[in-house]
Order: sequence, then structure tokens, then C-alpha cells
Amino acid sequence: MLLRHRCATAALVGTLALALVGCTDGSSGGSDAPPEDVLAAAKTTLDETSGVHLTLKTDDLPDGVTGVEAAEGVGTHAPAFEGTITVNLLGQAVEVPVVAVDGKVYAQLPFTNGYQDVDPTQYGAPDPARLITPDQGFSAVLGATEGLEKGKSVRGGQDNKEVLTEYTGTVSGDAMTNVIPTASGDFDVSYTISDDDELRSASFTGVFYPDSESMTYTVTFDDYGTEKDITAP
Repeated sequence: MLLRHRCATAALVGTLALALVGCTDGSSGGSDAPPEDVLAAAKTTLDETSGVHLTLKTDDLPDGVTGVEAAEGVGTHAPAFEGTITVNLLGQAVEVPVVAVDGKVYAQLPFTNGYQDVDPTQYGAPDPARLITPDQGFSAVLGATEGLEKGKSVRGGQDNKEVLTEYTGTVSGDAMTNVIPTASGDFDVSYTISDDDELRSASFTGVFYPDSESMTYTVTFDDYGTEKDITAP
């Protein structure tokens, strides 16, 4: 009986070990992988998804700066974007509906009828269609992150059922211009990434606008795989 019990116990341990290997084998990211591999996998996921919903926000835009306070919308790999951008103009926050497609950016400016073709750099903003374009936007920032270190694991996702892992590092101003065109100097960055290799949030701290103080943008990403036909208004 004792021998049978030992054999059964050994078999159970072996089965559990095989199950654990099966659960982890083939994953390109995951919290146990080197940070560089995790970010590379997250970049691939972002580059290959059909579309994603994103939000961008700051609570400390420097006084007197014409720049982006917030953005929210859907970006696809057409490339295209549809959503809203909130810009600070003369000390007042103005929310502007925006459509970006076919290399043009259309905005419905305050006190006007319909959409107009605009140059987003006049408002300190990028072409939002570039934000999830492979090797541009946030993809370029992920690929340029240096000095990566793994942080703690946190709960997130729907009903906090997912485990996300934090990573920190630095990014040059040249890479950050893919997000805010006037960015300069080095930036401290942090990311949260899921076990499914999805970038879920990012924060960037540094000087985004000329002759201004350091500030932080926080970005969230969800609804990977979104499909949306975005056309010019």
C-alpha cells in the first residue's frame, strides 16, 4: 500500500509539472522572460493588431503651453484614427473631434461647421493615425526603450482578473517625438504588460514642449483586435 501511495504521488507531481510546462511553453512574453523580450513581444502584438482603443491624459500641462491635455479614440493600421483630442489654447481646454486617414488630419474646430483639414503640429499634437503604426508612434517608443527593469505585478483588466507586470526604463527625445513632436531630452517611462503580451498602459515623464517644465503623459490601451472602417469626413 505504501509503495502504491508513493507511486501515485510521484505520478501526480509529474503530471502537474508537465501541465505547468505546457502552460508556459511557447509564450513570447510573460513575467519570467527578460524585460527586453517582454517589450519586443508587446511591440509585435501592437504592430499586428487590427486596431486598438487608446486614451492619453495629463494633469500637469505647464501653464502657457499650447499642447495636448487628453486624447481618446480608436486607432487602426490603415493607418487611421477617429476620436477626440483636447487641446489647451490660451489657457482653455478645448475638446476637438478628429479623424485622421490617408495622411490627412481633419478636425471640427470650435465655432465652425464641419471638419477642416488641419496641421496638428500647430497644436503641439502628432498625426494621431501614426500612434499605433508599426515602427512609429508608441511602437517606436517601445523599441527604443533602454535600461529596462522589471517591477512588481499588479492586478488589472476587467474586474481586476488579470495579472500585469510593470517595467521601467528610459527613452530619448528623438524617439518620443513619435508621440509629441516637440519632445526633447531623455524621458523616464513605465509600462504595464499582460501575460498575453499586450501593452495595457504607459507613462512618460520629461520635457514635451519647448521652454517648459517636465510633465507626465499616461496612456491606456484596450480592445485589441478592434476593427473599424474610418473614412474622411
